[in-house]
Amino acid sequence: MKRTPLIAGNWKMNTTVSEACSLARAILTGIESADGVEKVICPPFVSLAPLYEILAASPIKLAAQNMYFRPKGAFTGEVSASMIKPFCSYVILGHSERRQIFGESNEIINSKIIAAFEAGLKPILCLGESLEQRKAGKAVDTVTGQLLNCLVNVRQTSELVIAYEPVWAIGTGVNAAIEEVCQIMEALRAALAGMYGTGTGDEIRLLYGGSVTAENTASYLSQPVIDGALVGGASLDSNQFTTIIKLAAAVKNT
Repeated sequence: MKRTPLIAGNWKMNTTVSEACSLARAILTGIESADGVEKVICPPFVSLAPLYEILAASPIKLAAQNMYFRPKGAFTGEVSASMIKPFCSYVILGHSERRQIFGESNEIINSKIIAAFEAGLKPILCLGESLEQRKAGKAVDTVTGQLLNCLVNVRQTSELVIAYEPVWAIGTGVNAAIEEVCQIMEALRAALAGMYGTGTGDEIRLLYGGSVTAENTASYLSQPVIDGALVGGASLDSNQFTTIIKLAAAVKNT
């Protein structure tokens, strides 16, 4: 099945509002020839509104880095789906930093996915194993287990995106071997087919994340089982990020 490649840049807790605006403009200038790829940037919450003004008429979409599953209330420091929906098409959920640093469970992430779909947002669900789990031969079981638990009672899947990010490869400069990534992607595809049927399971895009750079993008995206990338540090460099987008266009649309 032909799936539109997607490249998303997760800026994490980087860039002031002015820096975010400058970076977004530089990226926008650099992607003029990169057709056939869906492009998403994920800035900090404070930059969503100003970047929406800059990018509203452009091919670049916005994603929030997180959200809470309640619509409103006494949840200091959180934002709801309705607060980000005016600006965002996507929302990242279940990133390993949210799981590890902030203690988010699969059950909480599941509630967020359901709330995101109800609000008309497209979740980018992040999954990944630790180094200990990989060394113990539990990578596939860990990641597919996260998938199954995060998608309990989730029936709306046409806009769902899955991002496989091995925890030990995020921000470390250590890349997962292509064979390892393909093994996980094939297991995820099989799990999705088991949950939703082959046709529906084949529609869901699978991204790779974890020290993605302009130097290794083509190697990953040349694999049919990998539909795009969730890019971290390299997305903060407009030259790197636009190169990654152009490489995705060249590899996936030939």
